[in-house]
Amino acid sequence: MKLDDEGQQLQRELAAYIEKYTGKDGTHSTYIPDLHFIRASKETEPIHSIHEPALCVVAQGTKLMMLAKESYLYDSSSYLVVSMHLPVSGQVVEATSERPYLCLRLDFDKQQIFDLIKQCDKTPKKPTHSQRALFVSKMNRSLLDAIVRLVRLLDTPEDIPVIAPLITQEILYRILQEEQGQSIKQFAMSGSHAERIAKVVQLIERDFNQPLPIDMLAAAVNISPSSLHHHFKEITAMSPLQYQKQVRLQEARRLLLSETIGAADAGFQVGYESPSQFNREYARMFGMPPVRDIKRLRDSLGLVTN
Repeated sequence: MKLDDEGQQLQRELAAYIEKYTGKDGTHSTYIPDLHFIRASKETEPIHSIHEPALCVVAQGTKLMMLAKESYLYDSSSYLVVSMHLPVSGQVVEATSERPYLCLRLDFDKQQIFDLIKQCDKTPKKPTHSQRALFVSKMNRSLLDAIVRLVRLLDTPEDIPVIAPLITQEILYRILQEEQGQSIKQFAMSGSHAERIAKVVQLIERDFNQPLPIDMLAAAVNISPSSLHHHFKEITAMSPLQYQKQVRLQEARRLLLSETIGAADAGFQVGYESPSQFNREYARMFGMPPVRDIKRLRDSLGLVTN
């Protein structure tokens, strides 16, 4: 469902601001610390990353986000929220030089949500079940209006320190009031399964190159292995082992791209004992073996191969 005329005018204004403060393709920081702009003048290949908690709003173009085997398509009629660190791949699927893909990302953290929940609900209830930590929802004019007011502050940077936190709080408040807001709230609830899963994710990201048996992870957050597996998959769409594997392979790819290191050494550094297993799982995730993949990446990025 399209926004009304006023909403469409806000979308055009948002696109104009992103063009004004980017000018070229890539991800751009702004004077507002948690606000970033992304521009792409052509469709892209899937880009793998560990996505931080954030709101993503497309002003122009279309993007496809993949979480495990699930796909999430969003454009200017919708917005995407990631409420916990998640290994994803993102691909711009609609963009041209005349109408580039224009997007903003507003990062947020657990403390902001916790403080907001305390103000809105004096006795918040623990969620009865875990929800996926990523969702796409329809854009509404009230949320879009707050987003555009935040972006307008870039024209008056002296106002940012005082007013930006207030508008950011309003934006988060409006998302929390939506039907899928529980996907964010659950991580700020002390003792909830989501809070425990977030702690397990921190352990995996810290010690990804070490063996991490599910019994050990479950004991660390005081739940049963079966409960951990169930809630972890509800929230992340993957098992703890699959999550660890994605973190390992993304780190290996980063090492191969940024350092003069061989595939076998990269595999060992991220925790693989078998080079053949590393090559096989790398190719399954990125579409080709490490050496070919890195050469293709270097060529596409214009990097010199030693």
